[in-house]
Amino acid sequence: MYQFERVNNKLLGSHVENELMNYILEKPVEIGQKLPNEFELAEKFGVGRSTIREAVKGLVSKGILEVRRGSGTYVISTSTLESDPLGLSRFQDKYKLALELFEVRLMLEPEIAAMACDYATEEEMAQLKQLCDEVEQLYLSGKNHIQKDIEFHTCIARCSKNRVVEVLIPIINTAVVTFANLTHRMLKRETIETHRAVTDAILNRDAMGARCAMVMHLTYNRQRLLKMMKEEQRKTE
Repeated sequence: MYQFERVNNKLLGSHVENELMNYILEKPVEIGQKLPNEFELAEKFGVGRSTIREAVKGLVSKGILEVRRGSGTYVISTSTLESDPLGLSRFQDKYKLALELFEVRLMLEPEIAAMACDYATEEEMAQLKQLCDEVEQLYLSGKNHIQKDIEFHTCIARCSKNRVVEVLIPIINTAVVTFANLTHRMLKRETIETHRAVTDAILNRDAMGARCAMVMHLTYNRQRLLKMMKEEQRKTE
């Protein structure tokens, strides 16, 4: 049971909105699933139904929730504007967007991983290994791993010591979230193995190995996406 101090209605609504988002990510409530009704959420968070309505309205405006009249409130995304500063989530065809993002990632990330081998500090390599371990643990335990996955790829990008690459990090982050929201852990084994291969290559300062491991990681994901797109096309034929 959540308990909030009833101070300022606007502040309280914002607080509950954040907690509702955390609830969606941590439970997790998968995309397409329905949230509990207003009464249940009000009881869970220890607030009034009007506060829940405000929190839901806030997440609707951020593209997280959709209220379907006569049916209920559904999760339609787990990517907020903060993790999508470029506004790419406005594109309706998520499969096409994910494919185009992979094209960009394949242009960038293998070389970024190779650069990380040359410029990563010992401290950064230790952080990368820890993030790799944490993503694996979350994946295996069935918990939401998306944020840690983003941190993993962000760490590699920062290890490149290229300031332009740092500016491009939001593209990588959006790609990770978009793909994860479409696939729902379909590539658990492949993700764990290729993350480990990329990490080991960087720790060994093996630029060619890091480049190849990143290509393999992205290729597994892209092939899965293409398969899903064909399955969706068959449904509409």
